[in-house]
Amino acid sequence: QVQLVESGGGLVQDGGSLRLSCAASGRTFSSYTVGWFRQAPGKERELLAAIGWSNSNTYYADSVKGRFTISRDNGKNTVYLQMNSLEPEDTAVYYCAAWVPRSSVVVTTTPPDYWGQGTQVTVSS
Repeated sequence: QVQLVESGGGLVQDGGSLRLSCAASGRTFSSYTVGWFRQAPGKERELLAAIGWSNSNTYYADSVKGRFTISRDNGKNTVYLQMNSLEPEDTAVYYCAAWVPRSSVVVTTTPPDYWGQGTQVTVSS
């Protein structure tokens, strides 16, 4: 069992930056693929970024490519999402999620096995 706890959300102005953190329990967390999702009011939850066990294995949605960076510190059991050039359209609840280790994970189509509780990000214009 893995528990995920997000932090770092808040209110920021248009063009500002935030860094979200996802702290996980579990000694084998380093082997999990981890992703960040968001859900805005009235919209479907969308995958923004994902990272494998290594910082060199990442995925980004087109909507955040070049603005958001996902990374992980396996020693701290933590995954980060650095968000730059934030826009009002980025306002949403942001969720951390994890996939248990398996032979292959298609993050764009496979539902995660674990979810965090979410953290609110609000970008004011």
